[in-house]
Amino acid sequence: MTRSDPAGAADRPGVAVVGAGAWGKNLVRNFAQLAACRLVALCDRDPSVLASYETSLPDVAKTPDFDELLTRRDVDAVVVASQAVTHADLAARSLMAGRDVFVEKPLAMSTADAVRVCRAAEDSGRILMAGHLLLYHPGVLQMIDIVRSGELGEIRYMTAARVNLGTVRRDENALWSLGPHDLSVVGEIFPERPLTVTARGAAYVRPGIEDVVFLTLRYPGDRMAHVHLSWLDPRKERRMALVGSKKMLAFDDMEVSEKIRIYDKGVATPGFLSYAESIAVRSGDILIPKIEMKEPLRIECDHFIECVRTRRRPRTDGPSALRVVRLLEAAQESLERDGAPVAVGHEALWDRPSK
Repeated sequence: MTRSDPAGAADRPGVAVVGAGAWGKNLVRNFAQLAACRLVALCDRDPSVLASYETSLPDVAKTPDFDELLTRRDVDAVVVASQAVTHADLAARSLMAGRDVFVEKPLAMSTADAVRVCRAAEDSGRILMAGHLLLYHPGVLQMIDIVRSGELGEIRYMTAARVNLGTVRRDENALWSLGPHDLSVVGEIFPERPLTVTARGAAYVRPGIEDVVFLTLRYPGDRMAHVHLSWLDPRKERRMALVGSKKMLAFDDMEVSEKIRIYDKGVATPGFLSYAESIAVRSGDILIPKIEMKEPLRIECDHFIECVRTRRRPRTDGPSALRVVRLLEAAQESLERDGAPVAVGHEALWDRPSK
């Protein structure tokens, strides 16, 4: 069943969540609480997951059958939060059935599948939004605004760490599980296509499933981004550092309030004759900007519903998610080639339509 005009989309669209356990329960909570939409259905293959909502959400339909879900006339939008390997198929089927789609990261496990989902959205005229949560984080958005203002100067390199002693996945490694978060931000700091991607990692817990990955992207002008990903680390870290030609910035999401610090530090080269005199380290003030924090997931869910109601392009649309998948695929190829540099895709993947 396809739809040209989803019922209720201009008012309070009906939302169905596919994959209501694990991370999906957080999406269920948010969409159930949003006044601008109606949570009308849950879909999960695990009966115990569906049963866990009988008391809290008694009026929400529950089914283990995805095909049945797509026959429901009260479902205007589908939220895909199932296992990563199912994202592309469920998203494409939902789009071609005339539903708007929010799909958790990664959009797909290959560039070919990501392209297929984007084409399904284009062909059906439906909204496609990827769950790149950091791009709805007030602190990250403020960091991106600071970069774009030119206050830091030209960004020479950035580093990121996303590590913890956390859940060991069975169907995806640390690159595909954790990498989309930081790569979505890297794409905002360095919007052009990287020249090469290199990645090295190791599988210590499950053979063939890398627990730790070190990833480097090189850009024109000898700029680069380096990302450390691991679910086998003693401390939880969620941090980034940007080094610009004028100033430097540190972002630490583990800080309760002071998440961003701007350092008026750098290296000046005044051009004196002797080498000893030609390089001087400049150390100035540290600025801690105020951030109005709200739950990033609530902001993200609210943005999706707004896009469904107004038909505007989401901040994290299909093409932006496709670019992240292309970087992941290049990094995976480098992993399998023991860190050999891999060139990235075609220039067309980095075309950015006006929003």
